[in-house]
Amino acid sequence: MGPNYLPSTIYVKRAQVAIEFLIIIGAVVFFVSIFLLAIQNSQQEKTYQQQNIQLKEIALTVQNEINLASESSDGYVREFIIPKTAGSQEYQITLDLGIVYIKTTDNKHALTLPVQEVTGNINKTQNTIQKINGQILLNQ
Repeated sequence: MGPNYLPSTIYVKRAQVAIEFLIIIGAVVFFVSIFLLAIQNSQQEKTYQQQNIQLKEIALTVQNEINLASESSDGYVREFIIPKTAGSQEYQITLDLGIVYIKTTDNKHALTLPVQEVTGNINKTQNTIQKINGQILLNQ
């Protein structure tokens, strides 16, 4: 063992420490990335569920208003409001053949609910529902 043995051992140990350090940093970055990805997926799922809840609340509001009008006596008149958007999403709502159909414009969420037969269309703001001669009129 000559004088060159000791310095080469130091360089080998330094290189080994540097490689171990890079491996540890790589592992930490990997686990942090996995953690952030899991958080993002969880947040997307919560947003998706919240969007479904908001659409369902709007559809149930319309269904309840129509049911209330159908069970009331002639001469019943009531105004109700439905929001222009469901959270941050635009949506479409229609009444057709005893069904209220609501869906987001991106087609990711949709819901149908049965309702009594109604004459008229629903607006995404102020609506007037009335019962005249046993017939339910919406915005007429």
